[in-house]
Amino acid sequence: MSQHQGQRRGQGPREAGRASATVLSSLPLQVLFHLSGAWYALYFLATLLLIAYKSQVFTYPLGHLVLDVTLLFLMGILEAVRLYLGTKGNLTEAEVPLAASLVLTVGSTLLAVYFLLWQTLVLRADWVLGAALLALHGLEAVLQVVAIAAFVS
Repeated sequence: MSQHQGQRRGQGPREAGRASATVLSSLPLQVLFHLSGAWYALYFLATLLLIAYKSQVFTYPLGHLVLDVTLLFLMGILEAVRLYLGTKGNLTEAEVPLAASLVLTVGSTLLAVYFLLWQTLVLRADWVLGAALLALHGLEAVLQVVAIAAFVS
């Protein structure tokens, strides 16, 4: 490997090495994406089991049951796409996938609020699971905005 390989025109070895060593990806955001993925898997399973429990123990109208289960599966798809785009955008330092993930975070947050406040029956377990999910979404949104700002500048 020659000394001048990888250098831009008009730059010495020091400047070229410094430019290529700059990493803008956010490690805290990446860790949060992994934590959020694991937490959402637990959230999805627990919420599905809670819906099954509530449908057996309480009076749960069939239309509401179908709506809650459908929204939970829609949220699962949304979360998978959101986490994929966020991870891809952060690792490739691309603002477009990260911005798309941020928009999907808003949609996922609205669905989390639905399950926290507006679903047919809300138990204390729903509150605990939903509050933790909303906290993760809030932290991710802040770190995504910071990462996008770093990528753009």
